[in-house]
Order: sequence, then C-alpha cells, then structure tokens
Amino acid sequence: MQHFPIIRLAAATSLAALGLGAPALAQTSYPLVLQNCGVELTFDKAPDSAVTVGQATTEILYTLGLGDKVAGTSVWFTEVLPEFKELNAGIERLADNDPSFESVVAKRPGIVTVQYEWHIGAQGIVATREQFADLGIPTYTLPADCVGKDNTAGSDGTRLEPYTMAGIYQGIEELATIFDIRAKGEAVLTDLKAREAAAVEAAKALDLKEASAVFWFSSAEMDIDPYVAGNGGAPAWMMASLGLKNVIDSPEEWPVVSWETIARANPDVIVIARMDRRRFEADDYKKKLEFLKSDPVASQMEAVKQGRVVIIDAHAMDPSIRNIAALEELAAALPAFGLK
Repeated sequence: MQHFPIIRLAAATSLAALGLGAPALAQTSYPLVLQNCGVELTFDKAPDSAVTVGQATTEILYTLGLGDKVAGTSVWFTEVLPEFKELNAGIERLADNDPSFESVVAKRPGIVTVQYEWHIGAQGIVATREQFADLGIPTYTLPADCVGKDNTAGSDGTRLEPYTMAGIYQGIEELATIFDIRAKGEAVLTDLKAREAAAVEAAKALDLKEASAVFWFSSAEMDIDPYVAGNGGAPAWMMASLGLKNVIDSPEEWPVVSWETIARANPDVIVIARMDRRRFEADDYKKKLEFLKSDPVASQMEAVKQGRVVIIDAHAMDPSIRNIAALEELAAALPAFGLK
C-alpha cells in the first residue's frame, strides 16, 4: 500500500481546500501549508510564475492551463506533447538538460517545479531545496519521485514500493491546489483516470493469463546488454495493469540484462523506446528494430519473428502524465497479437 506525504493545513485552511470531501469548485484558502517530499511549504497566495526543472512537471503545468505562468523550462527528453507545441515555442528554454542555479533564480519564479530530486534535492546537481528557500523561492517535487522511493541510494534512487499513477495524480491535485485552480485539476484527473480504466478494461477483455513482455529503453552500445525495465518503475506498472508478466525479475527500475537471458525468457511482446536523445546508438528506435532482426540471439525470439513489437515514447516510460497514453497504445496493440 502506498503512503503519501501528509498535507497539513494552516489555521485559515480547511480540508475542503484540498478537495478532501470538498465541493467541486471550492477555492484554495491561504496560507496553504503542505508537506512535499519531506519539506514543508507555505504559500500565502497562488504563485505568479514558475520555472520547471523536468519535462514531466512542464507538461503537467501546461495540461492544467498554467502555461502563461511558466517563465522558463529545462531538462527535456523529447519534443513537447503536440498540443502544446505552439505554447512551448513562446516560453524560454533555460537548458535542454540541467539548468544552472543562477539561470533559474534569475527568473525570480514564485515556484520551481521539479521532476527528480537528483536535480533539486539533498544532493541536487542544480541546487538544494534549502538554497532556493534561502532566496524565498519554494520548490515543489513531484511525489512520484519520492513517495515509496529512497533517493539516497544511487543516482536514480531505489523504489521501495512499485510505481503507480497515484504519485502523478497527487502531484496534479496539489499543483492545482497551490495555484488555486482546483476545478481544472479535478477535470484533468477525471479524464486521466477514465482513460486509465478504459485501457485496463480493454486488456482485461483479452484474458491474458500467460502473456509476457519486456521493455527495452536503450543500450550503451548496440551489441551489448540492454537497459530494460525491472519491477519498480512505470513500465512495470503498465505491464501489471494490462495483465502482462514482466520477464525481467529485478527490483531495479532499469537493470542491465543480457540478450541471452531475455531470449531464454522469450517474451511475447517487446516494447521499445522512441526518443530524440542520441547519447547512445540504441537511442534510435530504428536501430533497435534493425538489431532485433539481425542479432543471432535476439532475432530468435517469437516476438521478433511474429512482429509483436510496440514502439512507445521514451518519456512515457518515466513517471509522467504520458504514462496513460502509453498504456492506451500498448492496450490497443495487444488484440492484433493473438496472445493467450
């Protein structure tokens, strides 16, 4: 069972302000005090501007209709969602990857929204949350990166509990509350949850009792062991939601596993990541497809022979609102595969 950070309200705030049994259109009462990833935040009013450090937080703010509040963005994995292309083109990109502390502070944001604690956190490569707090700038980290997760272990941290969409949903609700747009937040959540349920029901109708899958993100070199999804992250949640067994039995989010091991498991479906990044040759999904067909080991898997390969946006394999679209894409592809 996943445990969420406790939201504590100041005297002037009621439970209704956070939607806990509140009327649908209740406004946020300030001052608002909440606990976020171990840090207490206080808002006397809705922030007048934001800087985002992480594409997931950027797209959540856009989805909430807060694009006009975003003064700068950073840490991009791929192109912005198509519906936000025009909006995003008019917003300054502070950095494709890690922004400098100075560049974020220079925007004088009312809030900095953060996707990963390793960017802004106890050992943040951009800065610590205390450094921003000293300047009167609150930082909000998506709960998906701290709830049920230990970020003191390794660069990516370790999930103590399997990922679910609950952390993203909590982030949407809390950001909507912070910015006093609870009705919009409720509408976004209703839509996402309905889509999630529909995708799960579609897969459930297939009665997949023994079908399995593997998610291939990338490889440091084309012909060496790939980075594949373990049991802790978003891909594992997708597989479990749709009734697919993950052939990679590892608590890590992205372990390195040999093709010989994967081939012996012979997954029924192979899901590969499509991304704009070109850090590795295998970042190119076309190179992945070529490898699967030509490698003497990988090419022998039934999923390759039968063409049971699904291509999904790489950022949708990270905790984000894109998880729902990826779930839908995978659910839509399964009927054609004739799985049992």
